[in-house]
Amino acid sequence: MADKIYNVLFLCTGNSARSILAEALLNRDGKGRFRAYSAGSFPKGEVHPQALALLGELGFETAELRSKSWDEFSELDAPVFDFIFTVCDNAAGETCPIWPGKPMNAHWGIEDPAAVEGRGQREAFEHALHYLSNRISLFLALPHESIDEMAMDRKLKEIGRTEGATGGQEADA
Repeated sequence: MADKIYNVLFLCTGNSARSILAEALLNRDGKGRFRAYSAGSFPKGEVHPQALALLGELGFETAELRSKSWDEFSELDAPVFDFIFTVCDNAAGETCPIWPGKPMNAHWGIEDPAAVEGRGQREAFEHALHYLSNRISLFLALPHESIDEMAMDRKLKEIGRTEGATGGQEADA
């Protein structure tokens, strides 16, 4: 089943920075194999300007990136997700909606670059992008078509504990 395109949802409370960066990364690096989305439990309503600036400077498509509620993905015509990753500790601890299709999930928490004000904010966004890029590279390298569910679950959780990991709980997305 090498033709399967996997749907992935990145969750964060505000859906303005980390989950947006992850969505952009996976849509570029996993093109043809993965389709990434992002959402928040309490979306800010706009993508953080520093996230858009950094992605734009690195040649990412940003026109379709927007801050949205996870409620959007509970509609009847919403994509069915294969994987759901929380990228902030708050979202990992929240009660998530019931997602159709029983997607695999893991917590990939990193520090919020939007929490950094003034000097250092750009660097915080660069670090967040770096950590997410490393995790997505590890995720893309997994043998998705041939790995069993228990091994995949273990690998997804290991990826969430790589460089830059915060101490959040495992997600029950």
